[in-house]
Order: sequence, then structure tokens, then C-alpha cells
Amino acid sequence: MAQDEKGAEYWRWTESRWTSPDVNWQDGEVVSAGVDVGSVSTQAVVMVDGKLYCFASMRTGSDSPESANNAMKWALDGTGLTLDGLHATVGTGYGRVNVPFATKAITEIACHARGGNFMYGPTVRTILDMGGQDCKAIHCDERGKVKAFLMNDKCAAGTGRGMEVFADLLGVHINDVGELSLKVEEEPPPVSSTCVVFAKSEASGLLREGWPKEKVLAAYCSAMAHRVVTLLERIGVEPEFAITGGIAKNPGVTTRLSKELGVELKTTDMDTQIAGAVGAALFARALYIKKLRKS
Repeated sequence: MAQDEKGAEYWRWTESRWTSPDVNWQDGEVVSAGVDVGSVSTQAVVMVDGKLYCFASMRTGSDSPESANNAMKWALDGTGLTLDGLHATVGTGYGRVNVPFATKAITEIACHARGGNFMYGPTVRTILDMGGQDCKAIHCDERGKVKAFLMNDKCAAGTGRGMEVFADLLGVHINDVGELSLKVEEEPPPVSSTCVVFAKSEASGLLREGWPKEKVLAAYCSAMAHRVVTLLERIGVEPEFAITGGIAKNPGVTTRLSKELGVELKTTDMDTQIAGAVGAALFARALYIKKLRKS
């Protein structure tokens, strides 16, 4: 893997954690958690009475249970809260059945709809989750309940993993890809290949022809956006429209996607990568309350 001048790998995005200064878990009646173990990244979220308390977002390792444990350990770091203090935990994502401390496992489709509803508000009706290995187009109601969905998981070309491959190929840090791709005077034609392997080969050819990095990135981001539009056109885009997942942080894709669709994207101050884990934590809270009412 290529590295920058500081020795960092170009494709490795910045891991993060956060704790709310306004929420005290010791004052809460229900402390719930959600863990989203994806193919590329893992997020752990803790909520106190339905309010976001803390989260961690990190790279998924080779072992799903270990990834879940590591993410939750990091999320709880310095809070004084332990696993024993969690009333309920829901696992989601590809590794949802391998979260060792989870009360229940729920699909990422349901969790992203619920999480998107929390992060963007009850007016959102179409949610696009652009993850590490797939894209999901989801229609939901005002409560964040799934009404319909479509998923494309046949190729990494329209996903976060595909973007990592390109960042490494071009020697551009993954965090800078989007902004750099917008620094073109004229929009180039998108790369034609729909497979990330062939797209990588096509990009290498463009570089040999003398294309600058920003132009190659613009061509790839444009291709990603167009592939997603094709998916969305199959299910339809109902206003209001929001994006979750890591690619939502890439303006090179989101700007082109918004323009091609002719719709304005909803925005949020929250980290778009934690949407699935947020939804899982909300489901965990609801399950715990339901259990209390039955007892």
C-alpha cells in the first residue's frame, strides 16, 4: 500500500470517537447501545434515554466479535460506563450475529432507516446508505420504518471500498478525494467501467495519458454518482432525501449525485457513518422498554 510523507496509508480514513458533554449516563433510565459491524468499518453507539451519548468509529478487523468489542471499548473509554451498565444492545451490519454482548440482531436496512430518521428528522423519506461494500436505497415513513428498499452489492465500484482503491492508486488521502475531484475547470466524462478492477485499470491508462489526479478523481466520482442514480431511479426518490455511510462525507460524490438527481440533500451535524449504529441503539431502547412493560 502507498503511504504519504507521514507514513500514513492513503486509503485509511480517520477513525473517531466522541462523548456528549451534555448527557450524563448516570442520570438515565435506559442506557441502550448499537453496534454496526460492517465489511469496512465498525461503529458503536451508546444512547441515554434516546439521546446520543457517545460513539466510536473504527476500521473493521478480520474478526467480527473482536471488532465489536474494540469499538464498544473505545466508545466507553473515559466515561466510567461499562458493558454491565447497558440495559440492551442491538447488533447490525454484516457481522450483526457476531456481536457477543448483543441482546438482538437487526438488519442494517431497518437500522439505517431508523438512524437516518433520528439524524435527519422525521420528514426524510428516502435514505441512501453508501457503505463499504454495497449501496442501499431505502424508503421510510415518519417514524423511520422501512416501506421499501433496493440494494446493490454486486461490485465495489460504487462503494467506499472502491474509493479506497482509487485513493491508494492516485496517492491521494481518502479524506481529500472529494474536494480534489471538484477542482476541475470542466467536468470530464465518467470512467466507463462498472467494475472496480477495470475502473482502476482505466484510471491508470488516463494517468499515463497525462490526466491530472483531480481530473481522474472527478471521472471516478462522477461514475460513482451515476451508478447510484441508476439504483435510485429504480425505487424512486421521495423528498426529503438524505445519505448515510462514509461516502456521504465525500462532496465529490454527493455534489454530483444531487446535481444529477435534481434534488437537494438534507444535512446533519452528526457523523453519517454512525447512522446504522444509532438505529440499532434506538431499537435496543424500544426492546428494553417493551420488555419492562411485559414484566
